[in-house]
Amino acid sequence: MNDDVNDDPRAELASIAASLRAYLEWQRDTGTTGFPRRSAPTSTAIAIATSPPASIPTPALPAAASPATPAPAAPAAPAAPAAPDKAVRLPQLAAEVSACTKCGLATTRTQTVFARGNPDARLCFVGEAPGADEDEQGLPFVGRAGQLLDRMIGAMGLDPARDVYVCNILKCRPPGNRRPEPEEMAACFPYLNEQLALVRPRVIVALGNTAVAALLDTRMGITKLRGQWKLYRGILVMPTYHPSYLLRPSPQQVDAKRQAWEDLQLVMKELGLAPPRR
Repeated sequence: MNDDVNDDPRAELASIAASLRAYLEWQRDTGTTGFPRRSAPTSTAIAIATSPPASIPTPALPAAASPATPAPAAPAAPAAPAAPDKAVRLPQLAAEVSACTKCGLATTRTQTVFARGNPDARLCFVGEAPGADEDEQGLPFVGRAGQLLDRMIGAMGLDPARDVYVCNILKCRPPGNRRPEPEEMAACFPYLNEQLALVRPRVIVALGNTAVAALLDTRMGITKLRGQWKLYRGILVMPTYHPSYLLRPSPQQVDAKRQAWEDLQLVMKELGLAPPRR
């Protein structure tokens, strides 16, 4: 079978040589000498091409954690001061009161009047100030008003010496049994605050306007407050009439005594005391 393609390798070579010669002659005629060459690579390129590839940096691994140094222990909080022993502190406080000269009553008193009764009792009675009998004996509520108070305490089924604690707002007698002055109360009240904080009764019976005003920081009168539970520094307070008022003849005396007894019955209920037999 005849084919149009020449299969003779020599003929193909002769054709390539002729084409090459013709190309060279054309290059010569146009002023070009030699074969065109590729531009040499730059030294940087040569360096990159011929240099071995740089090693890939290995990411730095975190250093092995060294054993944690324990933080210095925080200094221990100072321990709260221990509560004072009232068996020790109350006599100390009474001695401080006996040497007090914070107000003018120090120059007119016979002696100070601190308290009577049991400092471990759940019930405390707080009155106004010592009278003449109290100033003489150094004990609160030992005159006529005190005798009535003891009968009231006995009617509650309690022993005045064993079951209650009795004190006053003021520790010195005002001359002539007058009402205490504001500066006298301000000077003496810190003693009472500490005294009650040491005794810490469950219930306080505030006797009369002066005791109620001091303990409750109020100007409301006893007739409006009596029979209503109040609070003094977290301690229940029952305001009622002072025994000296109950002894004073007046059209209200009978009602006042009945109301005072009603107030004490509320105290008995709060303390879980059985009502007295009639």
